Amino acid sequence: MANAPKPATVKKESSSSASNVFATLVIPICIVIGFVIWKYVLGDPSNFIDNNNENLPLPNNYPGTAYKGGPIVAVLIGLLLTTIVFSIERLIVIGKASGKSSLDTFIIKVKGLLNSGNIEAAKAECDKQQGSVANVIKSGLKKYSEVEADTNMDVEQSIVAIQKEVEEATALEMPMLEQNLTIIATLVSIGTLIGLLGTVTGMIRAFAGLANSGAPDQAALAVGISEALINTMTGISVSTLAIIMYNILTSKIDKLTYAIDEAGFSIVQTYASSHK
Repeated sequence: MANAPKPATVKKESSSSASNVFATLVIPICIVIGFVIWKYVLGDPSNFIDNNNENLPLPNNYPGTAYKGGPIVAVLIGLLLTTIVFSIERLIVIGKASGKSSLDTFIIKVKGLLNSGNIEAAKAECDKQQGSVANVIKSGLKKYSEVEADTNMDVEQSIVAIQKEVEEATALEMPMLEQNLTIIATLVSIGTLIGLLGTVTGMIRAFAGLANSGAPDQAALAVGISEALINTMTGISVSTLAIIMYNILTSKIDKLTYAIDEAGFSIVQTYASSHK
């Protein structure tokens, strides 16, 4: 019996490794794509005067203006893409963790079956639902059946065993849900800081234009200010998207955690009330 949980543990570790590989690949790929977009889309000669991207952008040409923000814009585009990719990946994972049908409906069904004492039907409902929440609840239900059949355990010991099983199952499932959230949280700060770096370099270029040959170079000044503002805007965009998605994802995970806690409490209460 002590070795029973190992297959599930191995499965979770395999999933974790796959997620780590995914994270390792996504970030550099997104940065490379960011440079490609910056160089060949924003820097397309048609966006500039005389079809030369070394000249000023055409009037009201936003891609050309963004290109003048410099290579830091490419990095920020890469970070923006990274935020989007990880957000979509987490939404998919959390969606699968919820199961096939509505989570609220599933919890109501399980609680109803528990109240009627139909443990096997509750297990079948978990098999039908699938997902992390159903897996945790099914683990608790299995332990319920085990302790009920064990005549050597009193009610108090059985309740503790069920609670422990639910906690252990939750501990196995939760890391999978929270994985890569730290990357999104980190992008909140990194986006702002890199945008600020671009702002500083742009202002340096602007002041260098003012100091050129003792007379202001309007073109150099314009390019410097453009670089500063474009980087600021892009950095803020990355951070804004990252913090919005982080809050959305954490709220979804909190909802799953609450559902697990609610079902776990129902399992324990059902056992306690039926074994007074």
